[in-house]
Formats: sequence, structure tokens, C-alpha cells
Amino acid sequence: MILLKKYFTNLETEQYRQFEALADIYATWNAQINVISRKDMENFEERHVLHSLAIAKTIGFTDGTKILDVGTGGGFPGIPLSIMFPLCEFTLTDSIGKKIKVVNEVKNALGLNNVTAIHSRAEVIEGRFDFIVSRAVTTLPEFVGWIQNKISVSNHNTLKNGILYLKGGDFENELQELKNWSHQIFSLSTYFEEEFFETKKLVHLYK
Repeated sequence: MILLKKYFTNLETEQYRQFEALADIYATWNAQINVISRKDMENFEERHVLHSLAIAKTIGFTDGTKILDVGTGGGFPGIPLSIMFPLCEFTLTDSIGKKIKVVNEVKNALGLNNVTAIHSRAEVIEGRFDFIVSRAVTTLPEFVGWIQNKISVSNHNTLKNGILYLKGGDFENELQELKNWSHQIFSLSTYFEEEFFETKKLVHLYK
């Protein structure tokens, strides 16, 4: 994990161990249940681990923060974030059962006691969360429709409770549709110098 050590210099020994184990665990399970493309597996640290951790560059979640990862796929951004913030509670959900199977296997292999994985559509997940995170599973207006009633009103982080959405390309039209929401946009190239991040953004939606 060369890039991880480049950009995150204050991790505990156990966190480094867990991050170092990720690639082999995913390679093993990806051979059985394909959740990551071959090209992305070749760039696993950059395109999955570091991309997920752009959220950790934007906000340091306070202990006890509850985070819902919608459309987590094989566990991104939820798994890297759960390693980074071991005292926060993460719920990872996906509508495809085999992807949640991989998430549970990774969770168990790493001993991530702060992760709950649920095979479910986002709309029917119960409870409220401080932040809802995702990696561009659909358009922003559709995503907001899924989860708008699941955000807690009690704030205890540096950013206001809401959505943290990793997205690329031009999405200005999508933001214009969300007239009742405020937003901030963070460019990932501010955090990471690799070419992959030049067009990548993190959108913070909140009320």
C-alpha cells in the first residue's frame, strides 16, 4: 500500500495491517464472485482504496458517527472508511446478494466489528444516519429520492449531516434539480496527485 502510506501517515499498526491485507482478500473473492473488474483490480489501491478514502481527507468522522454506504458493491467506500474510523458505525447495503456476501467475507477476515452488511435496497433500510456515502450508483436526484428521510438532524461533525457522494464528470444539471439542498464540491485532485483523480469530485449535499 505505497499510496496509502504516501497520503495517510498517522495510521495505527493494526490499520496498516488491515489495509495491507485488503488486496489479497479481494483478489481471492473476486476470482469466485466478480465484483471488481480486472483492470480495476490491477489498480486496486488507487481506484478503490484511495478513492474511497477521499472522504477521509474531507472529513474526520467523530467517534460514534453513523454512516450508511448505499450501493456498496464489494464494500466501497464503506470498508476502507471503516478501517480508517474504527469507532464509527458503518452499515453497508447493496441490492445484489453476492456482493454483500463478499463484504461479509472481507469484514470477517479483517475483524471489522464496526460494519453491518445488509442485502437490501436503500429505500427500505430502517434507521437514521449522520452521513450517507456512495460512489456514483445513479444520478444525484434519484439517489436523494432513495435516502432523503434517513439523515439524522443531530450534527456532531465538522460538516453538516447529509450525503457524501463520489462522482466524476459533469453533474451541474443534476445539482440544479435539487433546489431544496445545499451543496459543496471538493476536487479530489486537491488531495491526490495521481491522474485518475483529476476529474473526480466529492459532493456534499445537506439541508
